[in-house]
Amino acid sequence: MEGISGRAAGCAGRRGNEPLLTTDSTTVRMATDTAERRAAHVRGVTVTAIACLAGVAAAVVSTVAADGAGDILGVYILASAVVVQFPLFKLFEMAGIDLDTDDFGAKDYLYIAFMTFSLWFVCWTILLTTGASV
Repeated sequence: MEGISGRAAGCAGRRGNEPLLTTDSTTVRMATDTAERRAAHVRGVTVTAIACLAGVAAAVVSTVAADGAGDILGVYILASAVVVQFPLFKLFEMAGIDLDTDDFGAKDYLYIAFMTFSLWFVCWTILLTTGASV
């Protein structure tokens, strides 16, 4: 590997922000690295935003529809908010936002359910505690 400095080639003493492969004055990078990282970032932000907004919306609907914290209707509303998101992600893919829903695994489904539940729980608790009427 001529032209690659010994330090970078062996990774000895490499700091996290230094490029892996360097030549005398240029950095060797893959052209798809930036595009792949951006797509993964857009996917993560989009999925998180939708899950959080679905949780807040479910809390508001639970406040309007349920009689209180003991009413099981609030949990049904939460469950429907989780289930409705998956066809919504498919619609976003058809609109041109690359979410790779075909590659969703158990971790992704659990993440979406947990984020929706968390925001629903916190928001509905606040709405019930303050006695807010929506």
